[in-house]
Amino acid sequence: MNRRLPAGVWLWGGLFLVLAAAVAAPWLLPRKIELPPASESYYKALRIERPDKTVVAPDFTLEDLSRKSVSLRNVRGKVVFLNFWATWCVPCREEMPAMERLHRELKGEGLEVIAVNYRETEKEIAPFLKELGLTFTALLDPDGRVSEEYGVWSLPLSYFVNRKGEFVGKAVGSRDWTSQETKIFFRQLLAKKSS
Repeated sequence: MNRRLPAGVWLWGGLFLVLAAAVAAPWLLPRKIELPPASESYYKALRIERPDKTVVAPDFTLEDLSRKSVSLRNVRGKVVFLNFWATWCVPCREEMPAMERLHRELKGEGLEVIAVNYRETEKEIAPFLKELGLTFTALLDPDGRVSEEYGVWSLPLSYFVNRKGEFVGKAVGSRDWTSQETKIFFRQLLAKKSS
């Protein structure tokens, strides 16, 4: 015996299924994960040391590979990723492609990546930069004077300087500078104006 359900039952049943799908949809669909604003947790996640007090980064003037003089004071008003490195340093080689990607993504927002080479010559550095396709600013510190002033005792070593020229962090060793946490960390610094 074949019994048909009344049309009203089909209508109410269909409406129920549509409403159930609408309610469940936000949990079923893939969502973009919203991360909270950068905070102490990002310093911990990225293993970045915070300074105990406000200190202005010491100014210096070094030459790039084209013999043009570059001073730290010339980039005041930008957020500076200041990295100390050498071509013989394996962790430096590993992290520099990630630094380049970060540089390309955030330079338009005010990030300046400056890599200070420790005690090597232009002839040693130029092929290295070309091989890795690095376009951020690379400076020569042939006598190690600036590196010593910044307390470089191992490589790579990175400092982060805000728009006011103040130290906001230090990272000893290499990192993945393209992680989501990294981008949030730098975007938080970039969002703060120098005034």
